[in-house]
Amino acid sequence: MIISIASGKGGTGKTTVAVNLALTQSQEELQFIDCDVEEPNAHIFLKPDFNISETVNILVPEINEEKCSKCGRCSEICAFNALAVLGESVLVFPELCHGCGGCSYFCPKGAISEVPRGIGLIEEGKAYGFDFLQGSLNPGEAMSPPVINALKKKIDPLKHVLIDAPPGTSCPVVETIRESDFCLLVTEPTPFGLHDLELAVEMLKKLHVPAGVLINQADVGNRDVERYCREEGLPVLMQIPWDRELAVLYARGEPIAMHSSFWEKRFRELWDQILLRMKLYK
Repeated sequence: MIISIASGKGGTGKTTVAVNLALTQSQEELQFIDCDVEEPNAHIFLKPDFNISETVNILVPEINEEKCSKCGRCSEICAFNALAVLGESVLVFPELCHGCGGCSYFCPKGAISEVPRGIGLIEEGKAYGFDFLQGSLNPGEAMSPPVINALKKKIDPLKHVLIDAPPGTSCPVVETIRESDFCLLVTEPTPFGLHDLELAVEMLKKLHVPAGVLINQADVGNRDVERYCREEGLPVLMQIPWDRELAVLYARGEPIAMHSSFWEKRFRELWDQILLRMKLYK
């Protein structure tokens, strides 16, 4: 069972929800994966002990100048302008390469081989007794989906998997959420929150992933998000009001469920609500 925690925009409390949901579950049966590889921060709250790390590579072209005829076929088929033929030179821009392998496949002289280039890192360890994995994209890199894909290959099918997704609705989010059994969308009752929630809901419709909504800081804005959810038939599974105590704990990097039996119970109930909704969608 794979549950993704996502949001149409950043700053809604997505990671806070994911962390506290994780802390209410059986330790041996849970796997937590932070797929927000451009800015992973679940480790701040869960403080895992990492014991495994590995580099994530993509394959980029390397030119054999002796075989190369400078025909320009490689630059013609590259949609990302990662190669250019200038006179008697072939220039390779590895930062632009998406690792599709097309240049090597179509080279008539077999002058292009592929070599690995590191773009990120995956770390594995334990936090509060459950498996914790996170990815991090190297500074300056533009492509996070390969790191996310490498993380998802480590999903344990025998465990409940909780994924902290990147914010937004772009390619990294799609790569994270696809194949999930359920997605919990965390939003806030503001015009910006509603706008980005609508985008996220449309994305999930395309991916055919069932969803529910959690409204954070529910008493700060207006009721438009609730109205939208009713119109779309989206269940609002939980609402969290603005609370100074919760904000203080967040600022300290301390999970709510570890300090309040009330909120621990609420997050347990949220997990049960998610499981119930998954059964209804099947």
